[in-house]
Amino acid sequence: MKKIEKKLHFVAQNIDMFVCPVCRSSFVDTQPYSVICKNGHNFDFSKKGTLYLLTHQITSDYDDDRMWNSRAKIQAAGFFEPIAEKITSIIGTEERKRILDVGCGEGSTLSYIENKRQNSEDVMIGFDISKRAINLAAKRESDAFYCIADLAKLPFNKGIFDIVIDMFSPSSYSEFKRVLAPGGSLIKIIPNSNYLIELRHLLYDEGDKNYSYSNHDVLELFKENYPAAEIEQLRYSFKLTPELFENLVYMTPLHWGADSEKLEQALSNKLNEITIDVSVLVVKS
Repeated sequence: MKKIEKKLHFVAQNIDMFVCPVCRSSFVDTQPYSVICKNGHNFDFSKKGTLYLLTHQITSDYDDDRMWNSRAKIQAAGFFEPIAEKITSIIGTEERKRILDVGCGEGSTLSYIENKRQNSEDVMIGFDISKRAINLAAKRESDAFYCIADLAKLPFNKGIFDIVIDMFSPSSYSEFKRVLAPGGSLIKIIPNSNYLIELRHLLYDEGDKNYSYSNHDVLELFKENYPAAEIEQLRYSFKLTPELFENLVYMTPLHWGADSEKLEQALSNKLNEITIDVSVLVVKS
């Protein structure tokens, strides 16, 4: 079965999960290489088997080939594996979950979870606003389905997901609450002050706004929405080869604000190790 046919079959089998991003009505039918809602709005599958479910063009600095290719390489080396393992342990071992990965990027997190939960028959959907990221995700040999969608207007039905994962992505808590099933879990990963601190100090001088980071505002907004949430710290170091260091530089937005001289110096004085420091926020609906 061709990839596009496999993904068309996925949508046909799980058509109840989706709503039309234009009129918010349910999808009712799949036709050859497209899906249609009850009001006649039609969305074509790409050759890679993805759906474009935006109602308007969104310009994003994150739609960058070098960034996503670098992220895929460093992810493959295990950069975020302890975080992915933590997420998988929170999901647990129960059979069959409907899982949504918010801002899924190139699909590495869902791929890790899928490999760890083999034979679980999970239904997994990842979305991002970056077409380049989704194209990379779609190249994976995976049963997960990937689409391009708007965080503020998710093209998914009410109460349909058992697990919503938000790793380093913006949040729309009203939408998360809408799509999360009763008893479901939201798992959000946010950076702490020491996240990639060595790279920050390499690229920026003390006093620059990017020299340090605080998650105070992000954490407080989360607590306002979920006062009973569990919060756990996860911190570890990751060894870097020269190639991995260069991928690290280009996979993070930190390099955008650095001046060319600082960036050149950083690439010439590569780090051998980097700190990953995050908070794992978990709440059940």
